[in-house]
Amino acid sequence: MSSKPFAITLDVGSSLANKTGSWRTERAVYVDRMPPCNHACPAGENIQGWLYEAEEGGDGYERAWRRLVEDNPFPAIMGRVCYHPCESACNRGQLDEAVGIHSVERFLGDEAIRRGWRLERAAEPSGKRVLVVGAGPSGLSAAYHLARLGHDVTIHESGPMAGGMMRFGIPRYRLPRDVLDAEVQRILDLGVRLELDKKVTDVESAMREGGFDAAFLAVGAHLSKRAYIPAGESAHVLDAVSLLRSMEEGEPPRLGRRVAVYGGGNTAMDVARTARRLGAEEAVVVYRRTRERMPAHDFEVEEAEEEGVLMRWLSTIKEAGDGRIVVERMQLDESGFPQPTGELEELEADSVVLALGQDTDLSLLDGVSGIEVEDGVVKVGPDMMTGHEGIFAGGDMVPDERTVTVGVGHGKRAARHIDGWLRAAPYDPGPRPELASFDMLNTWYYADAPRTEQPMLEAARRQGTFDEVVAGLDDANALFEARRCLSCGNCFSCDNCYGVCPDNAVLKLGEPGERYAIDLDYCKGCGICVAECPSGAIRMEPETI
Repeated sequence: MSSKPFAITLDVGSSLANKTGSWRTERAVYVDRMPPCNHACPAGENIQGWLYEAEEGGDGYERAWRRLVEDNPFPAIMGRVCYHPCESACNRGQLDEAVGIHSVERFLGDEAIRRGWRLERAAEPSGKRVLVVGAGPSGLSAAYHLARLGHDVTIHESGPMAGGMMRFGIPRYRLPRDVLDAEVQRILDLGVRLELDKKVTDVESAMREGGFDAAFLAVGAHLSKRAYIPAGESAHVLDAVSLLRSMEEGEPPRLGRRVAVYGGGNTAMDVARTARRLGAEEAVVVYRRTRERMPAHDFEVEEAEEEGVLMRWLSTIKEAGDGRIVVERMQLDESGFPQPTGELEELEADSVVLALGQDTDLSLLDGVSGIEVEDGVVKVGPDMMTGHEGIFAGGDMVPDERTVTVGVGHGKRAARHIDGWLRAAPYDPGPRPELASFDMLNTWYYADAPRTEQPMLEAARRQGTFDEVVAGLDDANALFEARRCLSCGNCFSCDNCYGVCPDNAVLKLGEPGERYAIDLDYCKGCGICVAECPSGAIRMEPETI
């Protein structure tokens, strides 16, 4: 007795024996849409792809990590310091809460360090040499991708240690240095040469003398912006970059019992929190606008306030003296710009730290033909090349948001274009797929699953230590969080389409993960498969004659 089809029990001679596909005016087509998390990631990670691997746990974690590092060599770092715009874009946020993508990424990065997973080259040696200037996130990312593409890479770094602003701008309580060192070392283990304390003052000369075929410039924004504040001879005024850098290179400065931090960005929060850890009884952030207009991220401000940092909104520092500052109250005009009111107040402050932003030292480009600089940044094309043939740039040097994740993305994109330029085969990323929006999903199939938050060190214990504030997920929680992914826009072999098709027109192509095909002899275009696909990975297209 022959077995009958999966979803129907019609006998031979019924409509099943007829090729009902001739009734069709539309056909079902499997698609791969762009998940919103992937779309929002400045590093260009295939987030959904590595979450899919991580959902299996066990050996799936290493597969997930290897898929992740195809785009980003710093998962343990990024899982700590990225501001995760992927989560703001996550469709699950409209169902219950966004997937904790950065926490799973951190877990994978930490697992790789713990288990000693190594990176591998992906291409044979090309015989080409590339100079990378700057060992920050963008330079290290470019060096990593170029090495994997088969090129001989040397990094020239002006400082005594690699990491750039990851080391000199992000405090240890957010990024432990053993994590930073481990992920940097893996890149060097690929054969990338790192030359420290080697500042490049003339990029063309450096290229000639080293026999380099191309260069990627990734000089970080290490120069603090200044503001004119009248100050007495005994006033103690310093800049945020110098303070944070001193935490790595030497003795931290003596700040006194009361510290005022002037600025409203994430660096200002880092400085105020660092001051508390250095023993300041009072740290106050002075910012000229309101909380709503503060550029610092919400969680940075919340964690600072938990640690006792005070916030002085709508205020500006007019004068600094011996153990005091004079602040003026501001008010916002109709355009949101702060205007002085003339109302002054004196506050006690032993030190004033300026956290007003940073600039990049572009002196290495002096005299280089074709390179355009505007508003302190270098103009580059879509291929990250400057106006000078063979010289590319990224990170803080070019117009974009200044974050670790953006810098890492610049390094990857530049490496691919440098590779194409060196091989005379321009890199073409191809068109971006259609975005998978929330309305394309069938959320009925997804159970409520509250997000797993990472545990944090108690606020009272943070103030006297540089121990890491946020702890990572354990195996069980990381697995649960990975499985919360909705796989937006892409098939995950759930068998729904196979089970609901009334004509048995959906064919399995093999084992789970190998997906399906539509038998157009029998598909009559009813659209049930589209309506029942949880992830929005099928669409109806008009039938063509």
